[in-house]
Amino acid sequence: MIAVIDYGAGNIRSIEKALEHVGAQVQVTDEPAVVERASAVVLPGVGSGGSAMARMVARGLDEAIRKATEQGKPFLGICLGMQLLADHHEEGEVDGLRLFRGAVRRIPQGPKIPHMGWNQIRPLHAELPIFTNIPSDAYFYFAHSYYVEPQDQHGVAAVTDYGSSYCSVIATEQVWGTQFHPEKSGDVGMQLLKNFVKWVHKQ
Repeated sequence: MIAVIDYGAGNIRSIEKALEHVGAQVQVTDEPAVVERASAVVLPGVGSGGSAMARMVARGLDEAIRKATEQGKPFLGICLGMQLLADHHEEGEVDGLRLFRGAVRRIPQGPKIPHMGWNQIRPLHAELPIFTNIPSDAYFYFAHSYYVEPQDQHGVAAVTDYGSSYCSVIATEQVWGTQFHPEKSGDVGMQLLKNFVKWVHKQ
């Protein structure tokens, strides 16, 4: 069972349906006990950094997520869910989950903000399981005003150009993160979710 975290910030039905479509058993939850029972965790990307972390801390979901990753359970963070992997989020000036060294910054002035629409990713390590059967020039759907600024390049799996180059995919032994929304990205997005479910089944 994959636990999809519901921190009360919006409709997460689309990621639930997408995961079910690729063969996953899914439970949307705001209960740490469900996260503890799950085989994997997905943190969707809805809302603002400060309010999302406040809600998760109030429910004890932050500690449940940290514990799950320490136990080696696969974790996928999407959009804001990827940003909350970092140490600190500039939006709301809050600490993140600290599962990835880095900070979250607002996209600099210049490009239209928020960054919304289709854009390419440039894989830095195309051999990683997260990119299985995904073309190296694939387009995904983005909708964000903030981005992850890594402390170092460890775990940075792909970058995207929008005014400047920024980290758009994270892949470590414990966590995957995508700045884009795979559930809104057509066939390539569904393939990425298939890759995640396959990773879960291997654990």
